[in-house]
Amino acid sequence: MPRIAGVDVPDNKKMLYALQYIHGIGAHYAKLILEEAGVNGDVRAREVPETQLAQINAIIDATYLVEGALRRQVQQNIQRLKDIRSYRGERHRKGLPVRGQRTQSNARTRKGKKKTVAGKKGVKAKA
Repeated sequence: MPRIAGVDVPDNKKMLYALQYIHGIGAHYAKLILEEAGVNGDVRAREVPETQLAQINAIIDATYLVEGALRRQVQQNIQRLKDIRSYRGERHRKGLPVRGQRTQSNARTRKGKKKTVAGKKGVKAKA
C-alpha cells in the first residue's frame, strides 16, 4: 500500500479515488493534485512510481491541511463557538443540529435514540 500524507491508501484503486481516502481531500482537490504532479488519475495506486508519490506528498504537505491538523482545526473552531456562547456553539453543546434543521420530527442522528415520555392518563369527569 502506498503511503501518502501519513495515510495508507488502497493500492488497487485508481489514484483519483485513492487520494480521497485522505481526510480533507475530496474529488476536486484530488484532481488538482494529480494535475499538478503530472500523474494520470486512471493509473492504479500500486503502479505509480515512488518519485511521483514523493511529489504528490510534497504538494499535499505544502498546500493542503489534511488528517490530524485538519481535525484539530475543526475541533478548535467548534470549541471557540462554545466558548463565546454563540447560538451555534450552544447547539453543539446540547448535541442538537447546528445548521437550522427541524428537530420536532427528525434529527434522530444528533438527538440519539427516542426517550419515551409517559403521556397523561385519561381522567374521567364526574357527572
